[in-house]
Amino acid sequence: MGEWSRRAAGLVLLLAWAACAAAPAPIERIDPPSWWVGFESRTLELMVHGPGAAALAASVDYPGVRLVRTTRADSPNYLFLDLEIDPGAAPGRVPLTFRRGGRVVARHAYPLEARRPGSRERQGFDTRDVIYLVMPDRFANGDPSNDQPPGTLDHVDRRDGGARHGGDLAGIAAHLDYLERLGVTQLWLTPVVENAQPAFSYHGYAITDHYRIDPRYGRNEDYRELARAARERGIGLIADIVVNHIGSQHWWMRDLPARDWLSTADPRVRTNHHHSTVQDPYAAEVDRRQYIDGWFSDTMPDLHPMNPQLGTYLVQNAIWWIEYADLSGLRIDTYSYSDKRFMADFTGRVRREYPRLNLVGEEWRNDPALVAYWQAGKSNPDGYVSNLPSLMDFPLQAALLGGLRDPDRWNSGLPALYERLAEDFLYPDPRHLVIFADNHDTDRLFLEVGRDEALWRMAMAWVATMRGIPQILYGTELLMANDRPGDDGDKRRDFPGGWPGDAADGFTGRGLEPRAAAAQAYLRTLLNWRRGAPAVHAGTLRHYAPEDGVYVYFRALAGETVMVALNKADAERRLALARFRESLPGPVVGRDVVSGAAVELNDSLTLPARSATVIDIR
Repeated sequence: MGEWSRRAAGLVLLLAWAACAAAPAPIERIDPPSWWVGFESRTLELMVHGPGAAALAASVDYPGVRLVRTTRADSPNYLFLDLEIDPGAAPGRVPLTFRRGGRVVARHAYPLEARRPGSRERQGFDTRDVIYLVMPDRFANGDPSNDQPPGTLDHVDRRDGGARHGGDLAGIAAHLDYLERLGVTQLWLTPVVENAQPAFSYHGYAITDHYRIDPRYGRNEDYRELARAARERGIGLIADIVVNHIGSQHWWMRDLPARDWLSTADPRVRTNHHHSTVQDPYAAEVDRRQYIDGWFSDTMPDLHPMNPQLGTYLVQNAIWWIEYADLSGLRIDTYSYSDKRFMADFTGRVRREYPRLNLVGEEWRNDPALVAYWQAGKSNPDGYVSNLPSLMDFPLQAALLGGLRDPDRWNSGLPALYERLAEDFLYPDPRHLVIFADNHDTDRLFLEVGRDEALWRMAMAWVATMRGIPQILYGTELLMANDRPGDDGDKRRDFPGGWPGDAADGFTGRGLEPRAAAAQAYLRTLLNWRRGAPAVHAGTLRHYAPEDGVYVYFRALAGETVMVALNKADAERRLALARFRESLPGPVVGRDVVSGAAVELNDSLTLPARSATVIDIR
C-alpha cells in the first residue's frame, strides 16, 4: 500500500470513529464500571444499558478476554455480556464494540486493572477488633458544599430527625485520629451509596445506584481515600450492603430489566416480618413467601435475586467495592429476608474470592436458635448449609439489657443473662458473633438503662470483655440518649462537635458535661487495654452463676487471665474467692484495668456497689 493509500485508510477509520461518536449514544452505562484480573472466578457479567441496547451485537477484541454469552432480558434497553478472563490476561483497556445492522454504533474501552498484592488473602475483622458504627449523615459535616447538590430530592434540616443533616465522608476522615485514640480498629458505616429518595434518604438503606457514592457524602474516590487513611491508623473499613431491596427511586425502577427483577411488582404486598417461617417445619408456604417476597416498605421494593442476571449483579457489586476500596468486611442488612438459597450462594461466591474476609449478617431476632441457623457450620434439620461467618448477636444484646435493668430472679436479671449465654451451644462458632449494647436501629443504651451511669459502665465492661467481636455505636461513649423511645431520628442524633457552632465537642472534649467526659475516658481506657489483651481476643470463657447481685466470669489464655465481676447490688459486696479456684488456682496479684491499681486476689475481693471490676492477671 502506497503512502496515499495508507493516509486514505487512516482518514476513513477516523471518519468512522467520528461518525460513531456523533450518533446518539446507545450505551448509557455499563456495570460494573471496571474489573480486575486475577480473581478465582474467570467470568464477568456486564450489564449494558441504553436505548435499544438489546438489539445490539457486541464483540470483544483483547488477548485473554472472550465474549462467551450474550443474554437479552425483557426490556429492550438491556444487554448482558458474559466475559471469560484468562488468569494470564494483562491489565489494560478492553475494547467493546457494539453494532446495529452490521454498523458500529458504539465503542467502549473497558478498564481491566491489576489487583493489589495480597488482595485475596486480606484479613477480615475478628475478635481482636473493636467496631465503631457510624451513621455518616449524623457524625460530622466536613464539606458543607455537598449538603444539597443540584437535583437532590430531599432537604437539609438539622432540626428534623427525618431529614438530611449534612454529615459526610470528609467529616469522618477529619476525625480518624479521634477514633484511633478511642481504641477503634474497625469502622462500620451505614450505607454510603446513592439514596436519591424524596424523603428519609439519610439512613442509606434505600439504594438508588449501586455503584455511586451518594454525592451528599462525596465521591467514589473520597470513599477509597477514607479507607486508605483509616488503614494508615490501623482501622479497617466495613461496608454496609443491602441485598434484599432497593429504593423506589432506583434507576432500574424507570425501566426494569426483567419481569422477575422484583419479587413482586405490587408495593401493597409487604413482608410479614415472620422470620421463623424460614425455619418453621409447619409454616404455610403462603406465609413463607410473603416474608421473603413482600416489600420491606412502600419505598423499598423487594428484589428477586434468583433471577440469574440480578443475582450475579449483586455478587459482583459486593466484590467490586471490596476490591475498589480495599475493605475489611461486609455487614449485610436484612439478611434472612432474601431467598436463603441465594444468600448461601452470595456469601460463598464472595468468600471464594476472599477466604479470610468476614461478613456479618443482620438477623434481628432474640432467639439464638433462629440466629444460629444462619451461621456457617451449623447442621440444620432441613439440610440448609450457610456460608455466613458471623451474625449480629441480638439475643445476647436483649439479654444484656434485661440483665442490667430487671430484678434478679431465677428467670430474669443477671441469672437470665447467664442462661442466655449458656445457649451458645446452639452456634457453630459463638466467638465470631458481633456483640453490642445498642446500634442505629435500637434505642440508645443510656436510655435503655434509665440514664444510670453505673449500669452503662457495666454494659461497656461486658461488651469489651465478653466472647465475640464488640461493636460500639457512635456517641455511646458520650452517654448519648434519645428522649423518645422508638423514634429513629431521635436515636440517630448528631455527634456533638461535628458541626460548626455545636455547643459541645465530643472530639476535643470542649463543653462536654463532666459525666460524658468521664464515660468517654472510661471506654477509651477499656478499649485501648483490650488491644493488648489476648485472653479477651482468643481465650476461653468460664462464667459462674450469679449470686446476690454479682455475676463473675473469666477469660483465660496461656499466661493471662482476665476476671470480670459485675455487682448490680446497691451495696458493697465482699466476694469470697474460694468458689473461683477453678479459674484462680491460688493467690495472685492483678491490675485493675480502669484504675491501674494493683489488686491482691487472696481470700476475698471487695466489689463496690453497682460496679464493674475488670482485673488483668499476667
